[in-house]
Amino acid sequence: MTKRDLVVRISEETGLRQQEVLQVIQLTLQHISGALAQGQTVELRNFGVFEVNVRKARIGRNPNAPAADVRIPPRAVVKFKPGKEMREEVIKLTPADAD
Repeated sequence: MTKRDLVVRISEETGLRQQEVLQVIQLTLQHISGALAQGQTVELRNFGVFEVNVRKARIGRNPNAPAADVRIPPRAVVKFKPGKEMREEVIKLTPADAD
């Protein structure tokens, strides 16, 4: 699903113009991104939690030149932990014969 698909679906369900829905979605995403850029945690109840984690520096290897070690510096990454309702919905996709 793309942002465009989301805009169309919400517009059809609410009767709002697509441009209005797009503005609301865009502002929401900007505020989430801004909060994460400041190191804040964003919690959306029943959906999930976005938080910033810092990965430690490590040594990696270039597959094209395995003899040469490459230093990978520490960096901040966004981590998402799904909420209870989302986990329950997604787990329904698990095939019954997945043993």
